[in-house]
Amino acid sequence: MRIFIEITIMEVINIAIQVRRCSCEELSESERSLVALAKEQTRNSYAPYSHFHVGAAMLLADGTIACGANQENASYPVGTCAERAALFAAGTSNPGVAPVAVAIAARSGDAFTGSPITPCGMCRQALLEAEHRFSRPIRLLLYGHDATYVVSSVRDLLPLTFDGSDLPGN
Repeated sequence: MRIFIEITIMEVINIAIQVRRCSCEELSESERSLVALAKEQTRNSYAPYSHFHVGAAMLLADGTIACGANQENASYPVGTCAERAALFAAGTSNPGVAPVAVAIAARSGDAFTGSPITPCGMCRQALLEAEHRFSRPIRLLLYGHDATYVVSSVRDLLPLTFDGSDLPGN
């Protein structure tokens, strides 16, 4: 038995994003305040299983701030992440108001992570939906004790996007 493998030349697409790495002190005063709120929100986390406490603070276009913290459950899929908790709180209390920035911080015990954490895939998708819905980017401020990452848009973290325009009939 012979197996033949056909080799085709495929186009390679390079995807690059820009992430600004800085100290928290280099952020604007309003961005530092948002990061401080995210750090504070880690205290509202319920994480008895992972002991990984995440907080998020989301600035809305009208100046309102919505906050969230991860909430775990013994049935893991039942819990929710800090980013989605903040996004859904914003959508409930301020429907129709676009999110413009979100700060995210995480700690284990009393120590914040050295490196910034990024939103999980589900949170990226939920945040991307908000970007698509409001036709404006959401700036990400990802706090870590050793550095803070600033990302201009959720789309940068999820470049090959899937949104409502991909669904049949849209």
